[in-house]
Amino acid sequence: MPRQSPSARRTKRMDALEVLRTDHATVKKLFKQFEKQKKSEDAEGMLETVRAACGALRVHAQMEEEIFYPALREAGDADDALDEANVEHAHVKELVEQLDGIGTGDDLFAARVKVLSEYVQHHVEEEESTIFSKARKADLDLEALGEQMMARKTELEAGQPPVDAVLLAGRAQSTQRRNGQRATR
Repeated sequence: MPRQSPSARRTKRMDALEVLRTDHATVKKLFKQFEKQKKSEDAEGMLETVRAACGALRVHAQMEEEIFYPALREAGDADDALDEANVEHAHVKELVEQLDGIGTGDDLFAARVKVLSEYVQHHVEEEESTIFSKARKADLDLEALGEQMMARKTELEAGQPPVDAVLLAGRAQSTQRRNGQRATR
């Protein structure tokens, strides 16, 4: 039996909260990878990682705004939390747009990535505590919503380089560097 690709495995039945939590973990890994690349002055790796993070954030935000947030708004008492989440999304999108137009040589590149990382971390903490709690209490079919979200995510990701490949490339580069450093000592 052939092995499944990471994206094929990801399409197994996950409820809506698992879909979102998985995205959150992926972006968090990308930001950690960026910090490692920054320390090792890997400008190419930093740029590739930021592009992957920005692409993942675009897909995630659009999927949430089109499917998850409207379903929760209709089913539960989450208007204030969702309003705040939409404002946070607007700030994240603004930084993503700024990062799209610059390279690692820009004086504010690393600062923008740092602020984006902090915004995303804050948003994730709020979402996973407040919004997820409201979603669990609401009259929502989280499994059906998860399937719908995964289908939309697959559509939105079409044509983008897979984030899993960027994460694996980052691990391979850091392993090669460590091995190279050991060999030269």
